[in-house]
Amino acid sequence: MKAVITVVGQDTIGILAKVSNICAEYDANIIDVNQTVMQDMFCMVMLTEIDKLKTDLEDFRKALEVYAEKNNLQIHVMHEDLFTTMHHI
Repeated sequence: MKAVITVVGQDTIGILAKVSNICAEYDANIIDVNQTVMQDMFCMVMLTEIDKLKTDLEDFRKALEVYAEKNNLQIHVMHEDLFTTMHHI
């Protein structure tokens, strides 16, 4: 199983590192990352394998949301099934 993580917000040092650390803490394996900074906005899309998560997807999502709230970011975690369904017509 996979999940897509998106991160958007004011660019600051360490966003990629912190999100990656949270993934590592929960055993989410990062398989692909695409990031850019558009003017002062940090934008990232991360594809992760979540087969071996230490907890359920909701707890993983909440951990990322806590980081997002503390750092004025928008982070969304979407299971690949939902992502695929939304983009398949």
